Amino acid sequence: MKALKTIIYGVLSFIAVIILTVGIFIVIPLIQEKLFVQDEYIMYVSKFPASRLTLIYEFYLFFGFFCLFYKDLRKWVSSFFKKYKKLFLPVFGIFNIILLYTILSNVTVLTQNTLVDYSFLSPKGKVYSYNDISKINAGVYGDRQFFSFFGHSKGDFYYIVELNDGTKIDLADVDFMGAKNDEDPRFIIEKLDKELVNMGTPKKASMKNFKYTTRYLDKIYTDKIQSILKNTH
Repeated sequence: MKALKTIIYGVLSFIAVIILTVGIFIVIPLIQEKLFVQDEYIMYVSKFPASRLTLIYEFYLFFGFFCLFYKDLRKWVSSFFKKYKKLFLPVFGIFNIILLYTILSNVTVLTQNTLVDYSFLSPKGKVYSYNDISKINAGVYGDRQFFSFFGHSKGDFYYIVELNDGTKIDLADVDFMGAKNDEDPRFIIEKLDKELVNMGTPKKASMKNFKYTTRYLDKIYTDKIQSILKNTH
C-alpha cells in the first residue's frame, strides 16, 4: 500500500512539474508581449542565448521533484540552507531577478518597416529600418552542437540578419518567438527575405543541410525554408 501511494504521489508530482514547465513557457512570452510588443508588430523573437535561460527554471522544478523522493538530497539541502541561509537567500534572490530581467528584455520585434532590438543594456529598444540590415546569413545546422539542449540541433533552420552596427539576430528561432494572428514565422520570414533581397541586401544562403529539416517538419514548412534558401540575387 505504501509503495502504491509513493507511485501515485510520484506520478502526480511529475505531472505537476510538467504543467508548471509548460506554464513557464506560456507566461514568459505573454509578459514579453505586454512589455515590448507594439500593436503594429508582425513578429517577435526571444533572442538566443538568453531565451534558453528559461531552462534554469526547469532545473529548479526537477531539483524540487527529486528532493521529494531522495531523503539524502533533502538532508543535504536542509544542512546547506541552515549553514548558508543568510548568504544564500539574498544571492539567490538577486540572481533570479537578473535572470528574469535578462530573459524578458532580450527581444527583437519586427513591424512592417522597422526592427526594434531590446537587450539587457537597452530595455527601451533600438530602432532600425530594414535598410540598416547589412547582410543575411541563412541555412540549416548540420552538426549537433555540444550542449545542444541549450543551443541548436541538427536540422534547425537559421536566418541571421546582421545590422550596420554589427548586431546579429537570428529571426528563425521558432521555438522562442511569436507572430501576429498566429501565422507561422517561416511564412513571415519568407516575405521579409524577398523584400530584403529585392532591396539588394547581401545574402549568403546554403542548402547543404536542408535534408535534415525534412525529418521533423511537414512539407509546407520545408518548402518555405527551401524557398528562402534559394532566394538569392
